[in-house]
Amino acid sequence: MPINDQLLEVLCCPNTKQPVKMLDEEKLKRLNELIGEGIIKNREGQVLKDTIPEAIITVDEKTIYRIDEGIPVMLIDEAIAANQL
Repeated sequence: MPINDQLLEVLCCPNTKQPVKMLDEEKLKRLNELIGEGIIKNREGQVLKDTIPEAIITVDEKTIYRIDEGIPVMLIDEAIAANQL
């Protein structure tokens, strides 16, 4: 389920207050490949096991947040540092 465009316009990173945008398909594909290899960890240090169907990223491209059924999960501990890509 795609995220609502109006919601995307008002969202910002809860940590840095950076605006967010959709993570492009190429980076999402790479992220899911690395999740499959057991390489990606969230900020809390947990290795991610489940692939991510959609995600948003801060405009500075440093932090990724997953989207579950059209709802962004914007919890700081569950954020993904984009430098892992």
